Amino acid sequence: MTQTIEPLSEAERADALDALPDWDYDEGRDAITRSIVFTDFAEAFGFMTQVALLAERADHHPEWSNVWNRVEILLTTHDAGGLSGRDIELATAIDAILGG
Repeated sequence: MTQTIEPLSEAERADALDALPDWDYDEGRDAITRSIVFTDFAEAFGFMTQVALLAERADHHPEWSNVWNRVEILLTTHDAGGLSGRDIELATAIDAILGG
């Protein structure tokens, strides 16, 4: 049986964004984004490895890119057609990795 993933309501989204001050809302994609700058490529790649392991365990994968010391992350739930609790959980875990 496949679990249906529901998008966040407007009120749930607002509450979630209040709790994630380092993330920006992308209204066009109904997604959240974050840009992170690290000291160098090795630090950025190490961070991405940690997130990849979390994402794989959660079976929820970010859209992201890396250029040298920068990592750009976009979280949305395609199955839900927008932002869901799964995105908020992953963003919270990402913030914990970053110490924030």
